[in-house]
Amino acid sequence: MTSEKPKLKDMPYLDLFLEMQSAELGASKNTLSAYRRDLLDFQSYLSGNGTSAETADENALSAYLTYLRTAEKPTGEPMWKDGSRARKFSSLVGYYRFLVSENLRPDNPMQSLKRPKTIRPMPKILSEEDTGHLLEATLRLPEKTPSDIYAKCRTICLLEILYATGMRVSEMISLKRSQVREMQRFIAISGKGGKERLVPLNDPAMEALKQWMRQRDADFTDRHSPFLFPSRGKVGHLTRQRFAQILDDLAEKAGLDKAKISPHVLRHAFATHLLSHGADLRAVQKMLGHSDISTTQIYTHVLQERAQRLVREKHPLVNKKID
Repeated sequence: MTSEKPKLKDMPYLDLFLEMQSAELGASKNTLSAYRRDLLDFQSYLSGNGTSAETADENALSAYLTYLRTAEKPTGEPMWKDGSRARKFSSLVGYYRFLVSENLRPDNPMQSLKRPKTIRPMPKILSEEDTGHLLEATLRLPEKTPSDIYAKCRTICLLEILYATGMRVSEMISLKRSQVREMQRFIAISGKGGKERLVPLNDPAMEALKQWMRQRDADFTDRHSPFLFPSRGKVGHLTRQRFAQILDDLAEKAGLDKAKISPHVLRHAFATHLLSHGADLRAVQKMLGHSDISTTQIYTHVLQERAQRLVREKHPLVNKKID
């Protein structure tokens, strides 16, 4: 077990590494936080035997990767899922590559170590019918007070934009007021790695956006905020956690299992529903902001599995006995 806290003095180049990831590769705040957490966890593991990340050799790294693969919770479940182990591996690769490139270490102990094998899980899918129920539930939100009207207008806009564009929730909640106009059919998004893309809005999303901007701009405090979805909190805009709570409440009103609904599930719904209606895979890739089309292709696999299951369960000849 790794009980000792990591010693930051043993990782004197960590902040420099993170600064370079941000400046040169455009890494997001979430990515930088994950890198920091992963590398400090590694240092915590090493501190038990007096080794530091800067001096660790290939054997120490190999032992750590084995630990990540074999460590278990008291329940017997793996301590880390495949995705977490793969991300930790990538953090180490990036850090040691940085140390070598900056002449802070002569060798790269990660060079000959193999990346953990991962099985990409199939995304959770929300049916078109259930997505419709979720959107309809926004129309039944209360309107008794000005606060109710404000919250309802914002919720409708959030849901319509997310389902119309498939943007990441972090991209949506941090949208700037200057990025949108009432009659504008596209929003320019700055996504992962600082890459920009245009996402189109459908008519319901445009109408919801128009109504929300009028509501927002009528509020004296909100109209001075740079964000499309302002908040009185520290970050200045609606948080991921608050939006997740809004979705939970909405799912309950719609009679849906809130455990199966999240902002990311709506992003999945956007992609699968477009593809099921004949959208071009490349077009969906661009709208989602995927750098690799293989990431988008997972949605075609979902559709194929669904079609195969439909044939197995519904075809009239499946259970017919042949004499």
